Amino acid sequence: MTGPQIIVLATPVFLLLIAIEFLIGLKRGRNTYRLNDALGSIALGVMSQVVGVFTVLFTLGLYTFAFEHGSLWQLSVREPGVWIVGLVFYDFCYYWVHRFGHTVALMWAAHVVHHQSEDYNLSTALRQTSSGWLVSWIFYLPMAVLGFPPLVFGVIALVDLLYQYWVHTQQIGKLGWFDRWFCAPSNHRVHHAVNDKYLDKNYGGIFLVWDRLFGSYIAEDDAVPCVYGTRGPLRSWNPLWANLHTYAEMAKDSWRARAWADKWRVWFKHPGWRPLDVAQRWPKPAFDLARVEYFDPPMSRAAAWVALVLFVAVLGATTGFLWFAHQLGWTEKGFAALAIFAMLWAIGWVSERSAHPSVFSRGSGLPGLRPRQD
Repeated sequence: MTGPQIIVLATPVFLLLIAIEFLIGLKRGRNTYRLNDALGSIALGVMSQVVGVFTVLFTLGLYTFAFEHGSLWQLSVREPGVWIVGLVFYDFCYYWVHRFGHTVALMWAAHVVHHQSEDYNLSTALRQTSSGWLVSWIFYLPMAVLGFPPLVFGVIALVDLLYQYWVHTQQIGKLGWFDRWFCAPSNHRVHHAVNDKYLDKNYGGIFLVWDRLFGSYIAEDDAVPCVYGTRGPLRSWNPLWANLHTYAEMAKDSWRARAWADKWRVWFKHPGWRPLDVAQRWPKPAFDLARVEYFDPPMSRAAAWVALVLFVAVLGATTGFLWFAHQLGWTEKGFAALAIFAMLWAIGWVSERSAHPSVFSRGSGLPGLRPRQD
């Protein structure tokens, strides 16, 4: 069974758990869902999986090449210890991918997709980048050099990813000792927060011990409620723009910078760094937590139903594509992917109709910002 087929089988479980979390939130009077945001997050997860069908040959191919031609020895897939040590080692590598994804601008431009949601719920877990494969593969090459077979690497990567689904919730509180050593909802809420106290903390995928060892751990403080999103908000439900907008902002700063060194620094300094001359000529307001607002364009009932129908259609199309992708030619895959992307774009377009009240009439066409109620 292929990785995409496993994701297909897991999808009904993901959606069921989202429904359960939604109902629990309603019962507790702590609903954490908005339709437009949830559809946007799931759409980005769909796009990531479709893109992965094309990029797996690059990422797994490079890993396999390194394993076959550069490994010091080759471990056996029949040894249970290889899988256990491999999981721990993979999570260690993931820690550094994740940490650099928050501290190096080029990698943040890919990872930012996962943090764009201003809500925090299980749909946020599905909000995945479509460009992370460009750089992240480098961090896992030590596993290939030390002899972990591609099969072990692929299965463990999927396990590590699936584990992280359940930690994206506000409905599970602190779990005592478990929070101190494993990635859990409490410390992962901290990771998604934009508060000064929490920024760039708790990178572990399964094990939080890496954060303790390398000084990036902080516990959730009940006196400081988490505020979610990014410090450079997306302000769009368009999944294509969600993947591209940070690259576009960086490219703009790089182009505008006068010094050649600054043109390069834009891509490799900490996210948000700007050349002094660019910042002076094109200033941006400083981040102020007290002034953070939701991007929340109102949706009419008609728009909501259209978005939901499109969502069901795209789930059906993506299920078929992922299940049979290994049997399709590259031309067929390409056209199928473009059709799915078009439907994802349409869902985002419908979700933003407050800016075009003549399409789905409701409200006055205001920009869709409202104060946070956190």
